[in-house]
Amino acid sequence: MTDEPDTTPIPEQAPEQAPELPLLTLRDGLPPLTDTDAGLREVCASLAAGTGPVAIDAERASGYRYSGRAYLIQLRREGSTTFLVDPIGLSSLAPLQEALAGTEWVLHAATQDLPCLTELGLHPDALFDTELAGRLLGYPRVGLATLVETLLGARMKKEHSAVDWSTRPLPEPWLEYAALDVEVLVELRDRLAAELVEAGKDEWARQEFDALRGFAPTPRVDPWRRTSGLHRVRGRRSLGAAKALWEARDEIAEQRDVTPGRIIPDAAIVAAATAMPEDRAALLGTKGFHGRGAERYSSRWVAAVRGAAEAEEKDLPTRSPRSDGPPLPRAWAERDPVAARRLQLAREQMAALAEEQHLPVENVLTPDYLRRTLWDPPHTREPAALAEAVAALLSGYGARPWQVALAEPVLTAAILEADLPVEEPVEGD
Repeated sequence: MTDEPDTTPIPEQAPEQAPELPLLTLRDGLPPLTDTDAGLREVCASLAAGTGPVAIDAERASGYRYSGRAYLIQLRREGSTTFLVDPIGLSSLAPLQEALAGTEWVLHAATQDLPCLTELGLHPDALFDTELAGRLLGYPRVGLATLVETLLGARMKKEHSAVDWSTRPLPEPWLEYAALDVEVLVELRDRLAAELVEAGKDEWARQEFDALRGFAPTPRVDPWRRTSGLHRVRGRRSLGAAKALWEARDEIAEQRDVTPGRIIPDAAIVAAATAMPEDRAALLGTKGFHGRGAERYSSRWVAAVRGAAEAEEKDLPTRSPRSDGPPLPRAWAERDPVAARRLQLAREQMAALAEEQHLPVENVLTPDYLRRTLWDPPHTREPAALAEAVAALLSGYGARPWQVALAEPVLTAAILEADLPVEEPVEGD
């Protein structure tokens, strides 16, 4: 008698889970909050006695306040310790600027913090941006917590990231969260710096960091056009009402130092601009018009709508914003087919170049620089002269030398190739 084969299914073994990374903690404990001029002088003396780069971070009350001011500054330096500075009650941060003179600042996502630090009179002599370094190295996710986990093997606390930092007094758990943001920032910088050297991208990073030192946010043109749902507003007069309502809300928000959405939401602006109510009763009866300041500032809202209703046609906004730049890419094929071909060719090659260099394509070259160069390229088609002219254009727009060196050959080739006649397919092929 033969044995029957055993058909009992073998239970699948669950894949082994990677051990959870240790939670990052404060090596020196939670530092006291520095909120007096005398305390700041002690902080500055300690920082000046330290060595190496200084890790810096700032906390704003985004989503709560209109202003982008810093409500807390965190600093850490080797040979010193971590400091938490409350700038609100201090007479001046000039002593801190003096103490940091000649040091390299280490920030994560420097463009977020530099404007509020500049507002306080703090300017770096040199800096290292760990987020930008991560982008140059091709890391797919460059948030601080992710990079710390990936490179340093520690988990960061993620709560309290969206709290109102203008709150006083600041709760101790918030302060601990803030202090952890600079706890290992210098160590992260050192790891990334070594990888940049290994990848041959350290000079690229140096150029990027030098450019960041003078960073200032670009003022938005027609910021009211970013109103969510504005595409539902029909007609120039209603569009003018949306603009007037947005501007009235922005003025109130600035005066009260609260985020505009806490006065009335974008949806209320769209609802009122669509309905064009003639008086307060009609406004407050408009479906979708709501918000904390809907009734309180009703006379302002009615005046805004009435102003748009009575404005001359020539003073009303157009659907598309006026711009000195090229049109939207989707309009290129109709307005200039050759320019559209330039753009297509360049985009394909820039994507391939970005993949080859392990970079996000927008870090190879700012998309606006690419579009401006290809929409209105230099007139010459002599290859060497064209290459020189394209390089000059890119530099003039603000591209760094390493970006020019990578992008210029691609753009020059696209300009020359797009001018060649397109061969029609032969029937039967």
